Amino acid sequence: MRSRTAPPFRFDAPPASSAGRVVVNDIHSRLNATVVERIEVPASIVELQRVMRRAADEGRPVCIAGGRHAMGAQQFATGAVLVDTSRLAGIIGFDAVRGLVEVQAGMQWPALIAELRRLQAGSGEPWAIAQKQTGADRLSIGGAVAANIHGRGLTMRPFIADVESLVLLDVDGDRRRVSRTEHPELFRLIVGGYGLFGVVTSVTLRLVPRRTLRRIVEVIAVDALMEAFAQRVAAGFLYGDFQFAIDPASDDFLHRGVFSTYVPVDAATPIPPTQRSLAADDWQRLLHLAHTRKSEAFEAYARHYLATNGQLYHSDLHQLADYLDDYHPALDRAMGAAHPGSEMITEIYVPRDALVDFLTDVREDFRRERVDLIYGTVRLIERDDESVLAWAREPWACTIFNLHVDHTPAAIARSGEHFRRLIDVATRRGGSYYLTYHRHATREQVLACHPRLPELLRAKLAFDPSERVQSDWYRHYRQLLR
Repeated sequence: MRSRTAPPFRFDAPPASSAGRVVVNDIHSRLNATVVERIEVPASIVELQRVMRRAADEGRPVCIAGGRHAMGAQQFATGAVLVDTSRLAGIIGFDAVRGLVEVQAGMQWPALIAELRRLQAGSGEPWAIAQKQTGADRLSIGGAVAANIHGRGLTMRPFIADVESLVLLDVDGDRRRVSRTEHPELFRLIVGGYGLFGVVTSVTLRLVPRRTLRRIVEVIAVDALMEAFAQRVAAGFLYGDFQFAIDPASDDFLHRGVFSTYVPVDAATPIPPTQRSLAADDWQRLLHLAHTRKSEAFEAYARHYLATNGQLYHSDLHQLADYLDDYHPALDRAMGAAHPGSEMITEIYVPRDALVDFLTDVREDFRRERVDLIYGTVRLIERDDESVLAWAREPWACTIFNLHVDHTPAAIARSGEHFRRLIDVATRRGGSYYLTYHRHATREQVLACHPRLPELLRAKLAFDPSERVQSDWYRHYRQLLR
């Protein structure tokens, strides 16, 4: 391998000719089409080392992709060699006494959950994952580390709390185990560091006992939400969220919502073999309504969830959800859309006692600016006091907004304006936003909400001065904050 004093690898634009190269894109928004040099799919660490060595010999950086759901282009770099981790997808070791599992970083959540169940068939006290992203399942564990994700736990910190250790293949091709006791500063940089410090090849996760949960559902107003969350936490509920009405023409808009929470019951309680659930066709119909008749979409969703009140779930399986890959072309055809479209997500954080005031201002803004809101939810997150780029700097109320975006330059620019206004509404209340989903924030907004991002970028250059691992996300912030 080349030494760390080699000249920096900079590929900020594709070559004039992209013949023989590959165009990749993210799965959800489809707004990150990127020309990479080629895709490599190593099936072993030895193969991965060869890929890294060949890229270095060519003077090309690498970028790292797992499930390809990230919408901020963290997994792609123009002109780079794309390392696809999808074949590094097995369980390396399982400690049934301590509740630890070492997983290759390309493994995705459904496979991990299924394999844990297989390994513990017949166990009276099985272990399970604590949390995962909701809304989609086929996301990699390595990606969860990179973004320091969260789920809908009522008292959980971000994903770093679930990570016992990880193995990194660094930019020189050397493997090192990283944890709170081995290379602790690197551990705090890697988790939530968006894949900039090398290739995470495996992750050891802290598991929790698998619980049987009862879902409790009601429709409430946002004014009562924080007290309702507090009552559920005090009563021992483990998971939950609030999914709000999305029709700006309705008095319920961003005010009334479906409050679903999950409480443990006796593990011996049998789960019926059939319970109410939404099939893929049901989700497609709801998505169509959310784009065309928003009040009907919310009422249909509320009816379904209220009908599931009292149903039982296992704590691992209840976190899985149907996701229709590339669902929007069918919607575009059904609606006779003039342009292709998709949804983009943003996550906004405010102090919990500021949530009602925050949503009141957002309600007025969305109505005035005619923002096309497709889906939204409120969750809780506890403070992360470990990762360098901690986004949960205090116990937040987390609000997720999923906005429709037509794939035209004007519409994309307008969506950026919407996201920047949301950040402003949050920061006026001491809040913040998640870096993962888009790159629309201004320099001032980035520094106000993520004051340690310059520190992370400096640490990246100290660790990888030749910039062998890059992404278009990294290039954007390197330029923005220089």
